[in-house]
Parts: sequence; structure tokens; C-alpha cells
Amino acid sequence: MADRVCPQCGAPIDPNAIECKFCGEKLAVQQAAQQTQSKQANNQISQQQPSVIIQQVVPPTQTYVSGINPAWPIKSKVAAGLLAIFLGGIGIHKFYLGKVGMGILYIVFCWTYIPAIIGFIEGIIYLCSNDENFQLKNHVRLG
Repeated sequence: MADRVCPQCGAPIDPNAIECKFCGEKLAVQQAAQQTQSKQANNQISQQQPSVIIQQVVPPTQTYVSGINPAWPIKSKVAAGLLAIFLGGIGIHKFYLGKVGMGILYIVFCWTYIPAIIGFIEGIIYLCSNDENFQLKNHVRLG
């Protein structure tokens, strides 16, 4: 069996994995693995009912270039990073990225200053991450 490695971090990954367990990078699903699984399923069906021909209908799946959905809202990585650094203590960056629940959680615990520390770190991560990872992890498109 051929070993696969993550294109982002270079770690070895499982042949059927859709995401790297070390860095979270989304991986392209191999069509060969899907074809093998569908052949195995067809073989099992044909072994169970040899006289009946069953045509398997697979609904079309939408695959986007690099996994980025065009329906995601357009946001700025720099704006999210700066909001996280300067106003991260009250979760403004989470509201900006559309994660309202997390934003409310930041507001509830803002008196502990823990959200401010986490927001500062998240701001640095936002600014240092590459564009594709930022878009995939936050479900936004860059404008």
C-alpha cells in the first residue's frame, strides 16, 4: 500500500483520511479509494443477490477547488487578525467571522482576561496563517 503524506506538514496520513490529524489540512479525496469501495459494495450486493441487478445511484457531490465553498461570506484576514489582537477580549473577531456563540462566550468571560490573551494569540495566528488554511478553518472567502 502506498504511503501518503500531508502536503502541508509532511506527516504520514491514512490512505482513506480526508483531513490530516496533525495539522488539520483538508486533503483531496482519492477517487481510486472511492472506486475501490464502490466495487467492493457492488461485489457484496452481487454475492447476496446474484439474480438481481441493482444500479447504485450516487447523488452528485459538490466539490470545490481547494474545498472553498463560493457561498461562504467574504471576510478579510487582516481585519480579523487586528480585531482579535485589539478587541479579542470581548470577542469582536468571533462576531466578525460569524461565530456568534463563541463571541458571546468571550463576552461572558471577558472579566477574567483569559479571552484577551486567547484573542491576542488568535490574532497572531490569523495574520501568520496562509490564505487557504484561514479560509477552510473559518469557512470564509478572502476578499
